[in-house]
Amino acid sequence: MRVLETALPDVKLIELDYFEDFRGTYLESYNREEYQKQGISIDFVQDDFSMSRKHVLRGIHGDTETWKLVSCIEGCFRLVVVNCDTESELFGQWVAFDLSETNARQVLIPPKHGNAHLVLSDRAIFHYKQSTYYNPNGQFTYKWNDPKFNIWWPIDNPILSQRDDLGRRV
Repeated sequence: MRVLETALPDVKLIELDYFEDFRGTYLESYNREEYQKQGISIDFVQDDFSMSRKHVLRGIHGDTETWKLVSCIEGCFRLVVVNCDTESELFGQWVAFDLSETNARQVLIPPKHGNAHLVLSDRAIFHYKQSTYYNPNGQFTYKWNDPKFNIWWPIDNPILSQRDDLGRRV
């Protein structure tokens, strides 16, 4: 396991080790002891999955309290993490990662950062661990193409929920 720095402080790219042979692959996706050795001692309390089809874009969502550990267990998606802390000098800066079932990558997302993902394969399963229990009332939402962020997406007309199309909680 390797923990790599990114352009946004506290956002980490994690490359996991996996075993592959003629039968398939084996991957340990989380081991509290190993993460603590790498300086990640977050207490995750909830795991969630979302399944989406090609060109679905979810986000930009987040809150002020939750750490998330994101991975892709099937397919491939583009993950964008945005600093949404209006008090930060890095507000509006973002980083992007392609996560897939074959690249064994995870992204650690701190509080006050929004995340969004666009499905690039026919179907993808987005997995994330959370450090707090989901609270829909504590969430913030920004529109996926908000001009203040100037995020580059490899698609012009994604499939969106009403919340993501409007860029606010509905």
